[in-house]
Amino acid sequence: MRRREREDQSSVGAREQWTSKTEYILVVAGNVVGLGNVWRFPYLCYKNGGGAFLIPYCLLAVVFGVPLFLLETSLGQFTQEGFITCWRKVCPLAEGIGYAQLMVKLFGFNYIIIQAWSLFYLVFSFRAQLPWATCNNTWNTDNCGDLQNLDSLPNNVTGNESMQLNTTSAATEFWERRMLRMSGGIEELGSVSWELVLCLLACWVFCFFSIWKGVRSSGKVAYFTATFPYVMLLILLIRGATLPGAGEGIYYYLHPDLSRLAHFEVWIEAGSQIFFSYSLTQGTLSVLGSHSKYNNNCYKDCFWICLLNSCTSFVAGFVVFSVLGFMAHKQGVTVDTVADSGPGLAFIAYPQATALMPLPQFWTVCFFLMLFLLAVDSHFVDVESFITTVSDMFPKWFHKPLRQEIFVLVVCASAFLVHLLLITEGGIYIFQFFDYYGSSRICGNFIAVCECLALGWMFGADRVCTIIKDMTGNKPSVFFRLCWKYVIPPVSLTCFIVYLLDFKHLRIGSYVYPVWANVLGCAITLFSVLLVPLWAVIQICMTPGTIREIRPGRRTMMELLLNWHQLQFQHNWTTQRSCPCSTAWN
Repeated sequence: MRRREREDQSSVGAREQWTSKTEYILVVAGNVVGLGNVWRFPYLCYKNGGGAFLIPYCLLAVVFGVPLFLLETSLGQFTQEGFITCWRKVCPLAEGIGYAQLMVKLFGFNYIIIQAWSLFYLVFSFRAQLPWATCNNTWNTDNCGDLQNLDSLPNNVTGNESMQLNTTSAATEFWERRMLRMSGGIEELGSVSWELVLCLLACWVFCFFSIWKGVRSSGKVAYFTATFPYVMLLILLIRGATLPGAGEGIYYYLHPDLSRLAHFEVWIEAGSQIFFSYSLTQGTLSVLGSHSKYNNNCYKDCFWICLLNSCTSFVAGFVVFSVLGFMAHKQGVTVDTVADSGPGLAFIAYPQATALMPLPQFWTVCFFLMLFLLAVDSHFVDVESFITTVSDMFPKWFHKPLRQEIFVLVVCASAFLVHLLLITEGGIYIFQFFDYYGSSRICGNFIAVCECLALGWMFGADRVCTIIKDMTGNKPSVFFRLCWKYVIPPVSLTCFIVYLLDFKHLRIGSYVYPVWANVLGCAITLFSVLLVPLWAVIQICMTPGTIREIRPGRRTMMELLLNWHQLQFQHNWTTQRSCPCSTAWN
């Protein structure tokens, strides 16, 4: 049996590995440092107590983010498999975790639309007159407010009063009426925007050529896509700090309100940001780690990458709120009036602020180029992890160069056609629908519980530490074992229950999604969650015998829980030597 397994492995070739350690670090860093660092963390910090929010954020990063990051990365590096087949090696009963992650991953592909939006804004940023700065455009309404003319207002009329007289800003109307051309709801898809079709096509073409050669191509692309955003961030930081009103914006960002720490939702928000920002429970970290050499020091890598991610979020807050403080200063309003999160910050508030600066085109280009590259990294890594995982499930079909490239082309072309729905007039409603229900925080917390139960309890936290020591030479402290077994499961389970109890139907502004959409969304979320226990129940029902029963030559219930034989074979085959930690299997 083992000889046949070894022959199958050799027939499809050795697993592709990163050309250098630098490429691995850049790709992982590019994946975890994304849009959440720029448009989500600063707003959460401002909303949940300013500097006081850093207390729950840092605490949960230490006891939750870093241990789970290490657990997922080391799982991929040890098994050398994608996020589904890796569970066959260590705990086949938990393979449903991989399928749940696959569902979440498919819905996560929708984030490419943010790249298309950024590219659309980037193209318009080269115009002599920024179209979101004035109301002299064909798509503007009579209620449009031109913020560039604030200095010409009478002395007895403030910017705040001007905004009250005009219900929408020029930036809002460009976002809603020019680019999105929003319809009345998800029931009204309308026509396709051909300008956005070209932007979406360019994004998928870029994604294809980033990953068509596997990690050989994505590693090279990351030298630019993972580093250049930091150049843009530094330029925007210097410019933002020199703007009038920047100090007031930074004060709003960091002013500590310790009373907010008594609110449970603040801690929930901090935990959700750790999930979102560190790319936890998505399977991506396992796939990226699986392309590393067996003796790569993933223990040290996880500390530096997590630290880089959190520091980037913190610095991005200065960039965002210094500019928001400047915009509030120009309008004569308080910062909380202009503060926003998500697309509202990136595509309305920030462009509106840069339009008020000298050389607005330059600062707008810097911002949207940074936004585009941040989205690019996260997206092509997600697609690559999906392709790698599916290829590992069918190695005889896909672990060959030409077939692999054809598969990448089919995936990218198919996804492009599906995503044409997102650039219709009702596309924003579809995007928000799948963002809310498909890749919800409910699934992430549930998967975190299952991962820790499977690896911390069924496989054994001590065995995980022994494996990490064998790979890196550093044995994790008892702190990690405590987190995997006693901290992360109850914390994630609590968040999971809170999200269920506080679950609200989706709405955008005054628009409430129809009943059928909410029912469909709940079914999608429920299916993703139920994949894990359903897979376990099916495997138990299909496997004869009891857990204690030993039947040589046949699969037993014990092997269903812990697939020792395949695991030990994989370890020996990977290292090409006898297993030094065989005592861990006893």
